[in-house]
Amino acid sequence: MAKPRILVTNDDGYTSEGIQVLADALEGMGEIWVVAPNREQSAVSHALTLDRPLRIERLGERRISVDGTPTDCVAIAISNLMDGRLPDLVVSGINFGFNMGADVHYSGTVSAAFEGVILGVPAIAVSLGVGEGLSFHLAAKFAREVSEWILEHGLSKNTLLNINVPVGTPLGVKLTRLGVRRYTEGVVEARDPRGRRIYWIGGGQPIWEPIPETDFHEANSGYVSVTPLHLDMTDRRSLKKFREKSPSWIDSMDRSGVSK
Repeated sequence: MAKPRILVTNDDGYTSEGIQVLADALEGMGEIWVVAPNREQSAVSHALTLDRPLRIERLGERRISVDGTPTDCVAIAISNLMDGRLPDLVVSGINFGFNMGADVHYSGTVSAAFEGVILGVPAIAVSLGVGEGLSFHLAAKFAREVSEWILEHGLSKNTLLNINVPVGTPLGVKLTRLGVRRYTEGVVEARDPRGRRIYWIGGGQPIWEPIPETDFHEANSGYVSVTPLHLDMTDRRSLKKFREKSPSWIDSMDRSGVSK
């Protein structure tokens, strides 16, 4: 039987401590491939580079940096770099800082894992809280444990696990749902040295709602948060409600597409 293939990537860049510790922790589980951006690509979400060709640099056996986004890395690795055989698992991280709540929509770390899922490969995204006592090694150890379980048991189709590890020694592990966050000052307006107006996005501090059983609440209570995420973003309650209420706009077009 062939050894499992694990594709490791991130959004903090190929040289970040998190991905190096993660790759080392996964060694011995099978054939480890590290394909990651050649520079930091935080908050690029699920961006694909379509306006220019991408270049790669081979830095070692199964070690490759890409001048693109995390999603680019997973797409290129699976389609062109891994000799035509799908990996058995994509592991994205370890991100420097949590990826929780609405942040999963912005996160390059989570999006790289989602690209794996889109391409038919089980995936996990691993992020680590920032503060005194943070340990990439502890987070990597947990990532390996989860990876071993997935290789044995699998994951539901179109699902990934989003893992957030607190600083310090965790009190345990909690299965969670996404939390709720809002920014106090999301965009800051300023002037450059020539007096021209400029804007900084993400200038304010986030305020999280302390909702039990959410990723933020449990991770900040000292637990590892594990949240299953699914590709299907359909709001099924609203879908059911629309079908029941049958709004006027549902029948506002005839079959030719002309408004009645």
